[in-house]
Amino acid sequence: MTVIELTLIILIGSFFAGLLGSLTGLGGGFIIVPLLAIALPIDIHYAIGASLVSVIATSSGSAAAYVKEGITNMRLGMFLEIATTMGALSGAIVAVFISTHFIAVLFGVILFFSALMSLKKKPEITNTQPSMLAKKLRLNSSYPTVKGEVHYNITNVIGGFFMMLFAGVISGLLGIGSGALKVVAMDGIMRIPFKVSTTTSNFMIGVTAAASAVVYLQRGYIDPGLSMPVVIGVLLGAFTGSKILVRTKSTGWLRNIFVIVVSILAIQMIYNGLTGKI
Repeated sequence: MTVIELTLIILIGSFFAGLLGSLTGLGGGFIIVPLLAIALPIDIHYAIGASLVSVIATSSGSAAAYVKEGITNMRLGMFLEIATTMGALSGAIVAVFISTHFIAVLFGVILFFSALMSLKKKPEITNTQPSMLAKKLRLNSSYPTVKGEVHYNITNVIGGFFMMLFAGVISGLLGIGSGALKVVAMDGIMRIPFKVSTTTSNFMIGVTAAASAVVYLQRGYIDPGLSMPVVIGVLLGAFTGSKILVRTKSTGWLRNIFVIVVSILAIQMIYNGLTGKI
């Protein structure tokens, strides 16, 4: 395989990673890491480094559109980023001391857990009783729909904050931006509408990934030649995904895509980790 062929494969794969990452709030890293570590003979630490760069690109490419449309809850995102950044730094520091087999299995388990949690999702409830902390921090908000402005309340702020701390650790370890866990925390624990949770996740993952990327860069795990096609592909995919999500009327099909893709990748990562192929 020539360098040009390899670059094209990474570019195309990154485009679809950015597209799906933007639509689901996962950040694209959940496809980048398996693509580089399983489909291509690349060390998982370098795959994670490139993935972190792609996550920053995804957030930059799609978050701006969501903020402009008024869907993203920026105040909530900035509050939860305190937890994810602390966790991301911790995870990135210990990542190089952990076996690559363990990282692969953990990656698969986290993704599979996210898929199961998404299957258990109940119909969206926007009129839940807000917590006192949410009121004090003014986290409750609204977002526009084709039927008009929809107001929603946020519950269990403390539970969501600690889940974000854990999500940050996973981001530093696996390089996936922890978008899957962020969506689960906001969607399931804090009872935020799915479209708001995915867009707010996209807004947050860039900061979380940047905190982890600094550690990987210092240790030489971010290769510019590998990261370049990843960033270009993910940016194009994220921009396309943001245009689709802003105009969609239903998020049910996004959940189905989320579950199918994440489940397949989870099985692959667990299998390759257990058999020592990663």
